[in-house]
Amino acid sequence: MKHFSLIALLFLLVLPSCATKGQSGAVGGAAAGALIGQAIGHNTGATLIGAAVGSMLGYIVGNEMDKYDREQLNHTYERGMSNQRSAWVNPDTGNQYSVTPQPAYQDPSTNQVCRRAEIEAVIDGRPQRTYSTACRDQYGSWQLQ
Repeated sequence: MKHFSLIALLFLLVLPSCATKGQSGAVGGAAAGALIGQAIGHNTGATLIGAAVGSMLGYIVGNEMDKYDREQLNHTYERGMSNQRSAWVNPDTGNQYSVTPQPAYQDPSTNQVCRRAEIEAVIDGRPQRTYSTACRDQYGSWQLQ
């Protein structure tokens, strides 16, 4: 456990040298992962592991998705039927995405309409899975949280 926590901590220290697009995704993913890790494990090790895993997944979503993929994801948040999978293949990168949105809800702390989704991706031949939440901003556009 100590060894894995050390790897997680090193990953978080190396992260700032990554590209800016991926950083914002990584920061959000790390925060969510840390909260989930703490809720499940109730200790520092679990929190660090959650932060490392969350930052990695957030980085993937933030860095690997190009404009085409983000448009497809936005379309799924906007028009996708709840619990119905929407899939696409990026014609430029060959990356594959499958997104299953959940029903919209109103966030009680911000009063924003939000939607959670499961994202499965195959990037460079490696399958990956993450969860994301998007909320409508003041202009009605979906923004990943």
